[in-house]
Amino acid sequence: MPERTVNSNHDAGNGGDRHTYEIPAESGGDRLDKALAAGLPGLSRSRVQALLEQGCVREGGRTITDPSLRVKPGQTFDVFVPEAEPAQPEAQDIPLDVIYEDEDVLVIDKPAGLVVHPAAGNPDNTLVNALLAHCGDSLSGIGGVKRPGIVHRLDKDTSGLMVVAKNDRAHHALTEQFSGRSLSRTYQALVWGVPSPKEGRIEGNIGRSTADRKKMAVVAHGGKHAATRYRVVKAFGTALALVECVLETGRTHQIRVHMAHIGHPVVGDPLYGKGRAGRAGGRHASTLPEPVRGLFVGFPRQALHAVGLSFLHPTRGEQVRFQTSLPPDIRDLIHTLESL
Repeated sequence: MPERTVNSNHDAGNGGDRHTYEIPAESGGDRLDKALAAGLPGLSRSRVQALLEQGCVREGGRTITDPSLRVKPGQTFDVFVPEAEPAQPEAQDIPLDVIYEDEDVLVIDKPAGLVVHPAAGNPDNTLVNALLAHCGDSLSGIGGVKRPGIVHRLDKDTSGLMVVAKNDRAHHALTEQFSGRSLSRTYQALVWGVPSPKEGRIEGNIGRSTADRKKMAVVAHGGKHAATRYRVVKAFGTALALVECVLETGRTHQIRVHMAHIGHPVVGDPLYGKGRAGRAGGRHASTLPEPVRGLFVGFPRQALHAVGLSFLHPTRGEQVRFQTSLPPDIRDLIHTLESL
């Protein structure tokens, strides 16, 4: 690869970094934002566009703001990257189950009950608060703010694997993989009844339910394309089954909506778990003996866990895969069924 000229220094007086970058021959004719993102470490194209908008890019003493400017080999640009602003959420010492960590990404096994991002009703004690405390100064900032880059989310009461970006370039790369569906996520869930066929694909647009705006639903018109592949891992009579689901898309509540749509809602799901008999589990629950039936009907959260995660490492470019086992509460339900 041709040598590239990048001179960088920390500008302590102005609280940031200055880079001087000479456009190499192979970038001639490219857009300015593309060329700078390719040549400057740690900056995504969207971050470069924001710096241009803020007047942080200069050439020969002239401020450049046009990201679409076509560059020529040998042109030299001075780029000032302000120091990342402190994150607004407070760092809180909340224990995390860290599966993997390096300077770019963090993979965690999120417990049920932990909200991912601060919002109305959950201003703190979230995963973001925990990550700010855990990562500290290792966060170089997402979009100019010292915060973890949340690429995908899990519902509060869904547990399992999540990947988080620690810098702008990793966040951009992982977000592109998520949008391009090359970031693979596998879940396991206990559902009411046994799906037939035992392996298949559920496809149906997901949008807001017209009957209840708090819920999502498979809709005949509008919504967003959604597809889920599933297979039955183990059936427990006709009452319940452990299923594995692979997301082809990433819509809100997708697995929960799709499984309920085919008549097999996730055990413990407070939104989509009502059986056709009008209560949790419906006719499937009636086949269970007491007091076992109560354990499943009264399970306090959706029995859904993200067991697998696969993506291209944002800087190394190699495929990385992570797996985790089901948490104790779901394992206890399975052991109960196996003992019947």
